[in-house]
Amino acid sequence: MTDPQPPETVATYLRLRGLKPSSKNWKRKKRLVVDDDNAPFTKGRDPGTLGDVLDKLTKDSGWEKTLAAEDLVRQWAELAGGDTAKHSEPVSLERGVLTVKCDSTAWAKNLQFMRAVIMTEITNRYPDAGVANLRFIGPDVPSWKWGPRVVPGRGPRDTYG
Repeated sequence: MTDPQPPETVATYLRLRGLKPSSKNWKRKKRLVVDDDNAPFTKGRDPGTLGDVLDKLTKDSGWEKTLAAEDLVRQWAELAGGDTAKHSEPVSLERGVLTVKCDSTAWAKNLQFMRAVIMTEITNRYPDAGVANLRFIGPDVPSWKWGPRVVPGRGPRDTYG
């Protein structure tokens, strides 16, 4: 086996510099660089699942509380039960108070008795929603105060007379 000669470009360079090109042990040295970020089959190289990507997006964007509150409203029937959900619905969540509107005052009163059970379920299922208290209200009475010109007072008096 012959001694490897330096490549022609290296030999020319050495001659121009006034150096004698030698043929002893001329080999190209391979760089041994370990690049863990781009090595195949290493941790972190496989694509993540869509759920992991969406979890990271919601966490980075600060949407956890909003999405938990939306889930609570959307799954109210599962949380409170089918019969209860027919007669009640969550209407707002402000400052940690979840307001639930009921069909009648009787339903509102019964749900007040069940407040601890419902609150425990909400805390267990939706801890990120930020619900600290529950408020149950009955149906609204008609209001006579509407329109651009509202007159203070009791409203029309001879309507039901």
